[in-house]
Amino acid sequence: MSQHTASPPEHLPAAAHEALAAFSTCASWEARARLLMQWGERLAPLTDSERCAENQVHGCESQVWLVADHHGTRLQYRASSDARLLRGLLALLLLRVNGLSATELASVDLANWFTQLGLARQLSPSRSNGLNAVLTRIRALAA
Repeated sequence: MSQHTASPPEHLPAAAHEALAAFSTCASWEARARLLMQWGERLAPLTDSERCAENQVHGCESQVWLVADHHGTRLQYRASSDARLLRGLLALLLLRVNGLSATELASVDLANWFTQLGLARQLSPSRSNGLNAVLTRIRALAA
């Protein structure tokens, strides 16, 4: 029983394919929630100095910090949140965007990505807005 009707874009990073495979095996929201929290534990912790106002993403109900590290012409992002479930969502968002060019970032469809993962129906409007705020910040840092 697949909820994944959207087709993945061609430039999907390898780690994102791994996430899609993992979430496709979940038969229930409870299984997805457990897996989501496990993915959140994979986020590299931010230092106290990185958890500053300059790195805070505005537009999220929970506290979210986003840091960009330059690797040539591409950026790798690291993020953290005070909310456990949101850390999982951030981890999945970063899997989708890390290593993409600014042009590729512009075409990322967040709703489609979370639909492919089977998580779209569980995202409240405020959480969706917060994730879109993170993506907007990611795109701004890449510009």
